[in-house]
Amino acid sequence: MKVIRLLALPALLVLAWWAVGGATFYLPGPAAVGRAFAETWFSERLTEDVLPSVGRLLAGYAVAGLLGVGLGVPIGLSRRLRATLEPVLEFFRAIPPPVLVPLIMLLAGIDTPMKVLVIVSGCLWPILLNTVEGVRALDEVLADTCRMYGVRGASRMRRFVLRGASPQIMTGLRQALSIGIILMVISEMFASSSGLGFTIVLFQRQFQIAEMWSGILLLGLLGLGLSALFRVVERRVLAWYHGGGAARA
Repeated sequence: MKVIRLLALPALLVLAWWAVGGATFYLPGPAAVGRAFAETWFSERLTEDVLPSVGRLLAGYAVAGLLGVGLGVPIGLSRRLRATLEPVLEFFRAIPPPVLVPLIMLLAGIDTPMKVLVIVSGCLWPILLNTVEGVRALDEVLADTCRMYGVRGASRMRRFVLRGASPQIMTGLRQALSIGIILMVISEMFASSSGLGFTIVLFQRQFQIAEMWSGILLLGLLGLGLSALFRVVERRVLAWYHGGGAARA
């Protein structure tokens, strides 16, 4: 039954697509898009466009994760530091990352560093702010218990602070993943010669409509795969939180 529930809506969407597909030049049917998908992405474009895009996405996501958690923990622990930085953080968070693309291009050029920085500029904020909130919400009773039993330094950070804030941190990482995919595509639409974003725009400009739709389909499948992988990691990290067994310290 669970498999049926999971596949029911995708099957209905494909049937609806099959029913209306081909009605116009700009909406090819599933068969045409499927052929274009196989011909386009099971070729040299896999190594020239898809894998470099995924590599840039993962690099930017990893840097944003390290910066977000690394900065969010001390800000969350220090009330004075938080009060000082909060207005600045809210100011920069309000700036849409795509607006920064021209500035980042001036500072970092148009190659891979620019694309990674664009991804970092958007993924950082949900991770940072959720980490701050997670650390702020730590149980004061547990904090007192750690002090009473002499749990300090790296052990306190690992066993109490990071573990206690991990549900919020994982929420920020989940939000950042979808933002990262969007910014990966946007960054490749500017002064680029490879990548998924560049290729989809190229197909659109050349009126290769089925190929364009196949690229959009590939982005959806990429997001679905990364989301499924993230859920596996999240279940392991938060097993203690969801009652899935005691996680090892």
